[in-house]
Amino acid sequence: MPQPPRTPEAAPLEELIGTVADAPPGNWVDRYAPFAARPYLRLSRADRPIGTWLLLIPCLWAITLAAGIDGFRPWDAWLAVSCGIGAFLMRGAGCTWNDITDRDIDAAVTRTRSRPIPSGQVSVRQALVWMVAQALLAALILFSYNTLAITLGIASLGLVAIYPFAKRFTWWPQAFLGLAFNWGALLAWAAHSGTVPPAAVALYAAGIAWTLYYDTIYAHQDREDDALVGVKSTARLFGTDTRRWLAIFFALTITLFALAVILALAPSGRALPLVIALAGVWAMGWHMVWQMRQLDIDDPASCLAVFRANRDAGLVPVLFLAAAALL
Repeated sequence: MPQPPRTPEAAPLEELIGTVADAPPGNWVDRYAPFAARPYLRLSRADRPIGTWLLLIPCLWAITLAAGIDGFRPWDAWLAVSCGIGAFLMRGAGCTWNDITDRDIDAAVTRTRSRPIPSGQVSVRQALVWMVAQALLAALILFSYNTLAITLGIASLGLVAIYPFAKRFTWWPQAFLGLAFNWGALLAWAAHSGTVPPAAVALYAAGIAWTLYYDTIYAHQDREDDALVGVKSTARLFGTDTRRWLAIFFALTITLFALAVILALAPSGRALPLVIALAGVWAMGWHMVWQMRQLDIDDPASCLAVFRANRDAGLVPVLFLAAAALL
């Protein structure tokens, strides 16, 4: 049975000042952050920014693709910056909530037992206060948007609340993560134009397929531990058939992304911006093909490296979409 998390008073000093096992070595939190702040920054995964990037990228897709319809506006500079800050805060709040709900599971998994709550660096009550503080700061940003975007932002809280429990009742928790992590595609589009057209919905669907792709890869790191503690995942569900499913998710991502571009830009009748935007989707596809060639699902280090490579894969089309919008 998983051991209950120790209180901060019971944890040895060397553990409190140590590092988290699954954080990148030499990260800025371990090297530069004040001692008292480190457990809270670790709860927010500030020591591993890849999650913030993956939450932000669908927002950037939406801003640049929507701008391809009606051009960039001065507001879009604030929108991009605020989405970045909001992604950091909401990812931090979501990860804190995830660690609160998963504290007993994390204590039983080798990769996660050194996280702040199961290792005793932070109490559940302290984590709850930290989660609320991050969410309130994110709300201040959200309330600077239009009414539709605010409504969508509030609606997303249900997905954030449900996600940590998904692995307890479905083999597809990665789908719930996709629903939550790509909500920014709808919200940012609404914040730019005040509408959520079919192109935005197609972009959201592309992001969900992309999350199924990269988070299945990520989940293969914990496949054996998850089986021991009874946690479900697409990695366990697919097993040796994972590569075929990854190919399906890859195809869905690129197809739905291309559909979003066509729905957004084709009605204008301007060929060059459409071609440039589709070239960005094509480039993302080639990056994902390269990932598949590098991936060894039985090597946790390979899974983590390929998972992290999706930051670059997702940023590639942003550059092309921005270029198309500037035309």
